[in-house]
Amino acid sequence: MRILLPERTVRVVVVILLSVLCLSFSIHLFYLIRYIRFRNEGYLSRFIDTTVINVIVSGICIVIAIFMPEEIRKIEVNVLMWGISGFLMVIMLMLQIMIFIRVYRRSQMPQHYHYNFFGKKVLHGTVASPVEVALFFGSIPFLLGSGAYFVARLVRLFI
Repeated sequence: MRILLPERTVRVVVVILLSVLCLSFSIHLFYLIRYIRFRNEGYLSRFIDTTVINVIVSGICIVIAIFMPEEIRKIEVNVLMWGISGFLMVIMLMLQIMIFIRVYRRSQMPQHYHYNFFGKKVLHGTVASPVEVALFFGSIPFLLGSGAYFVARLVRLFI
């Protein structure tokens, strides 16, 4: 069974499907973390929705890979991985900036600090929640790895 499509169209469709799968997987993890943190049924339903989307997109990719393996071989994986690593780098950087801003704003609120005997500001442990600390330090390896790959490929592109 051969599907009659131009070969360039199939490659573009597969690249778009893989990019959508990467984005959907990121959103899937976001809703999982939000559901665990807040126990809100809305986050659970969105988590289940992204699960269904991930399964459908993965199924479409598998069907294309089974029926048109020669088109899959022609995809430039380096370019695809470069784009995905850039996307992951931006997401991790935005996450770290968001956490930093939230902690900084809390550190300026009077209920989160006191002054010691010498007049220095002492921050309480309520400034940063354990989840924020874990997310901040847990995202550092992903930021460094994806950022290094993205920048190395970008430098190689111009050299």
